[in-house]
Amino acid sequence: MSLKQRIADDMKAAMRAGDTQRRDTIRLLQASIKQREVDERIVCDDATIIVVLEKMLKQRKDSISQYAAAKRDDLAQKERDEVAILSAYMPQALSDSEIDVLIVEALLVTEAKGMQDMGKVMAQLKPKLIGRADMAKVSTLIKEKLVS
Repeated sequence: MSLKQRIADDMKAAMRAGDTQRRDTIRLLQASIKQREVDERIVCDDATIIVVLEKMLKQRKDSISQYAAAKRDDLAQKERDEVAILSAYMPQALSDSEIDVLIVEALLVTEAKGMQDMGKVMAQLKPKLIGRADMAKVSTLIKEKLVS
């Protein structure tokens, strides 16, 4: 089952169950997906939906920190609930050892010699890691390996 179909089925289930928080969060997700499809004149596949999810999760996490700083725990909790709902659609995260293996493999495939090859390595890794690892962390790990 595609991710888009799973989201639609979860929306129906949330509506039947009367779960307003889940229903509203899934509606926001569906609206973001639809907006992306209209803007780019495409039909979103699972990879594109994961990119949309990552963006929404990042926005929510930023909001949580801002609400916490403003001592608005009620709003921060609402955002945390949305993060929990949206995170359910993300693929399973890779462990540090799995990421390390993929980095070493990419370094061998691209024959990276130094920092000038960073782009090649990232291009090799990005399709495999999208939605499954923090790309900023991966970038740092690659830099460590290229420098040493």
